Amino acid sequence: MAGGGVGASAAAAATIPEAALRSGKPMPLVGMGTASFPLDAPQLPATVRDAVLRAIDAGYRHFDTAAAYGTEAPLGEPVLEAVRAGMFASRDDLYITSKLWISDTHPGRVLPALRRTLRNLQMVYIDLYLIHWPIRLRVEQETPSPVYDNDFVMMDMEGVWKDMEECQRLGLTKAIGVSNFTCKKLNTLLSFATIPPAANQVEINPYCRQNKLREFCKEKEIQLCAYSPLGASGTIWGSNAVLDCPVLKHIAVQKGKTVAQVCLRWLHEQGDCIIVKSFNERRMRENLEIFDWELTDADRQEISALPEFRGNRDFYVHESGPYKTTDEFWDGEITGPQLKTC
Repeated sequence: MAGGGVGASAAAAATIPEAALRSGKPMPLVGMGTASFPLDAPQLPATVRDAVLRAIDAGYRHFDTAAAYGTEAPLGEPVLEAVRAGMFASRDDLYITSKLWISDTHPGRVLPALRRTLRNLQMVYIDLYLIHWPIRLRVEQETPSPVYDNDFVMMDMEGVWKDMEECQRLGLTKAIGVSNFTCKKLNTLLSFATIPPAANQVEINPYCRQNKLREFCKEKEIQLCAYSPLGASGTIWGSNAVLDCPVLKHIAVQKGKTVAQVCLRWLHEQGDCIIVKSFNERRMRENLEIFDWELTDADRQEISALPEFRGNRDFYVHESGPYKTTDEFWDGEITGPQLKTC
């Protein structure tokens, strides 16, 4: 394994700030994502396993997975290996997030789905369990996998959330939350929740700033977590727009940083948890080098003037489904067209 050993790993981990959530233990504000496209690539398990070990060595202590990613087992194995190798005292030193897939967003299917996740991870609990998307797939799947067709129905949000709360009460997850929820959907959830969501994981980057949602979540004490912080280049919804942006490149040159570091620093200054995905060891380490410098007011103003668009916008929209337009799915909160350049 490359890197500086256990001491260097612990020192790097200590530099990552944490956010106190309304339930569960504090969340490290940078996490390593494990979604990789295509999701069914045959080399994915070995690639994820090796990357997780390198990430632990680099100082990462927060890992993000999901039933649909196919990376729960490849994440759990190296975590156990790292514990046995003494890289940290116990699994409790890590923060593990996973997500409920849309085939299981139905009362009665939530608890069995989480138990499958725990078996995959070889763990007795996870730290955060999220509803992956606010919709339900009509067809039940034994093995969760991405589905982008017209077989969608409205989720029973109250019934599903009641089961999510039971998962927390049973100790199978330390906290519960949501992903891809708008202000309107969060308001609906909060109207009946006994245990409010601890976090909402959504797309955020300099082109998708989510200011309205951030203010709402701050008011409601919901930690905002950013996926696709660099624009999700290489995915079916992402682009190179963020990494190729002249404004961000100019700021990076002035700071002596990479464009990625500028984006991640900007997110950190917003108070967001950042889920950043790279299996390249050099970039893994660079992505943690964002805590000992700051953007200027002028930098922030330039970023705030960039046009806004959402990359991950059209999933689960279909003329025969509960959401017939993108605007319906995002409750009118989507901003800007689907631009690809500055």
